[in-house]
Amino acid sequence: MNIEQMKTVLKEILTKTDLTPCVVGHRGVGKTAGIIQLCRELGHGYAPIRLGQMEVGDLVGIPYREGDVMYWSRPCWWPGDEVQATVVHCDELNRAQQEDTLQAIFQFVEPPAEGQQRGLHTHKLALRHKVVVTINPPDGTYQVATLDRALIDRMVMLYVETDYQCWARYAVAKELDAGVRGFLAGNPAFLARQGNPLDMDVEPTERGWEMVSTLRRHCRLPRDLEMEVYAGIIGKEAAISFLRWCEDQANRPVPATEVLNSWSLVMEAVRRQRDDAQAATMNELLSLLQVSPALTSDQEENLISYLDCLPRDMRFATIKSLLKIPSVALAISQDKYDAVVLDAIRAMSAEA
Repeated sequence: MNIEQMKTVLKEILTKTDLTPCVVGHRGVGKTAGIIQLCRELGHGYAPIRLGQMEVGDLVGIPYREGDVMYWSRPCWWPGDEVQATVVHCDELNRAQQEDTLQAIFQFVEPPAEGQQRGLHTHKLALRHKVVVTINPPDGTYQVATLDRALIDRMVMLYVETDYQCWARYAVAKELDAGVRGFLAGNPAFLARQGNPLDMDVEPTERGWEMVSTLRRHCRLPRDLEMEVYAGIIGKEAAISFLRWCEDQANRPVPATEVLNSWSLVMEAVRRQRDDAQAATMNELLSLLQVSPALTSDQEENLISYLDCLPRDMRFATIKSLLKIPSVALAISQDKYDAVVLDAIRAMSAEA
């Protein structure tokens, strides 16, 4: 993805989840600049820390005593509870010079458990503050440490690469020198030379699938970026297979049994169905109720909710068919369902 796409994805992750995005890209591609721009657009504070220059004491603070109890002072970069929402940018994570520095920051980049605060040693980060990580790829062209799989598994890996069109828009907005812009317009290959592929050897894990679930539930990612984002969590092979499965499921009519028994889970899918798929669900539902007309109270409520979400012509046609099934007709004709059913009954009475 390019920098503009990175900002779009980061905005979704940082404003709607507690996940930790890790932006992977070659030097000078604009990772830090893009994060700072996003913070300005969101009205958030920006707190950068360069892990390559820090020791454990810089992260956890200096110890001091009060009576018989040991405490650790809050580091100067740590955003307090009283300040505006802030993005803590852990820059150059894989340039940490000491193994214990990486071990210390491990807890901080790990997304907090639901309802809990992100922590670092004894310090707790206010829920409105977020964390983002940036690194250069460990492809042999940078003096960086190899991140262990447990640490990678706790972050959403976003791979950013050079894109001339994206840079050109940035150059115009920043009013960069016309000669530079003109030269690169004709020679975009000189903008930056791509290094080796950005691959952090990500594989699917239980934690990774939970992160994918969080993104799908809370974020609206552009369709052309979904595969890239998910591949940075569960690996490319798993991401491709998953999205193909999702596509197949999206084109499948919602089964009638799920409408009656799991309405809250399939409600959005039913509402998004094309007319042909909607007709298939409706016909299967009528056939099912003709064979097994007995409804539990929950199924009765789900049936009414289903009717309520149908387009007016389909709703009337379905209710007309349901009224021919005596026990179902008795159920849906109750006064409490008048808001959904009464108009259809009146229309049928007028036709008669």
